[in-house]
This record gives sequence, structure tokens and C-alpha cells, in this order.
Amino acid sequence: MSTLVQPQLRPFARSLQFVCRSKPLSSACKPHTRFSAPSRAKSTSAKAEPPKSSSAPKRNAQPTQAEKESLPWQEYLTIRKRKRRWETALTIPTTIGGFMAGLSYFGNMEMDPTKPIFNIDPMFVYGAATLGCAGLGYLIGPIIGSTIWRLTHRRLMRLIEQRDREFHQHIVKNRVDPTAQSATNPVPDYYGEKIGSLHDYRQWLRDQSKFRKKAAGFLSED
Repeated sequence: MSTLVQPQLRPFARSLQFVCRSKPLSSACKPHTRFSAPSRAKSTSAKAEPPKSSSAPKRNAQPTQAEKESLPWQEYLTIRKRKRRWETALTIPTTIGGFMAGLSYFGNMEMDPTKPIFNIDPMFVYGAATLGCAGLGYLIGPIIGSTIWRLTHRRLMRLIEQRDREFHQHIVKNRVDPTAQSATNPVPDYYGEKIGSLHDYRQWLRDQSKFRKKAAGFLSED
């Protein structure tokens, strides 16, 4: 009986070995491992964790409290330029108004050539008084313009005044000595009134440096 079974099992064993050799990665011949699932879980969890170093530059990019309470220089210079325009715009009508007021008042007064004023002809005295009224309007104009400008910028006045002090310190530190000026080398914008942007400020610094060199004899006079 055993001799009959063994010849029948030999072809089945050979076919099984042939299948295992031809398909080494099949489920029939490859043993199952249970350690692959935890490794995949660790790799996915490592990929899912957000990087911790990315939050550092965001914190550094946030403005500080001092930067929030200060006015940027470009914005300050723009506001300063607008203030100057306000003062100039109000100077023109106040000057014309002062001249017209003086002309209407002194022009209607009776002039007696036989009665001089301070030994001067009354016509010259009244003419000088009319021009004095125009000059008074010219002086009052910037004051009125500055007052109106302050009323329109009440929220930023504290920051603007702070920048005004810092700007004045920069001007005093970098401006030239006016005693070295001459007819061919005048002082370039001693008070920095024409500065209305960062480009104007850099040009002002170059003009101050040019004045120093010219005053010292490094540049030839025009």
C-alpha cells in the first residue's frame, strides 16, 4: 500500500517545488511578517508632524511695539511736505487780502501835501503802510495754514511731533557752518525746509558735503 502511494505523491511534490521556485514572492511560499505595519505608521506620523522651525521667522517678522508707535520716515516726510503746501497755499490769499485791505483803507484817506508825516510826503507813507499790510498778510498766512493742518491731523500729532524732534536733530548734526558762506557759495537749505522725501534728504546731504569741500578749497568756484 505504501509503495503505491509514494509514486503518486512524488509528482505533486515536484509541482509544488516548481511553483515555489517560479513565484518566490507569492503568498504561498513567502512567510507573512507582522512588523511592517508599525514601521509604516511611524513613517506616516513623521511626515504628518509640522516643522517646528517655521514658526521662528514668523515671530521675528512681527513688528515691535516701538515700531508700531513710531511714524515711518517716508510717511513723515510726505506729511511734512503737505504741511508746507498748506502754508504756501494760505500765504497767497492772505498776502493779497492784506494788500487789498491796506489799499482800501489808506487809499481813501485824504492826503495834504502841505502836511508831511515825519517830514515825508503822505503819499509815500500811505504806500509804505499798504505794503506793510501785504507783508503782514504774508507772515500770517503760514500760521493760519499750519493751524488748519494741525486740526486735520490731530490723531497723528503725537507721532509727528516726535519725528519733528528727531528730524531737527538730524538737520542740526549734518548741516554746515553758515559762517563759511560766500557770495559764490551760499548755504544750501540751512533749515532743511525743502526736504519732502528720502531722495530729497539724500540730495540735501550731498549739497552739504559739496559746500564743505568748496569752502575748504577742494572745488573750484564757479
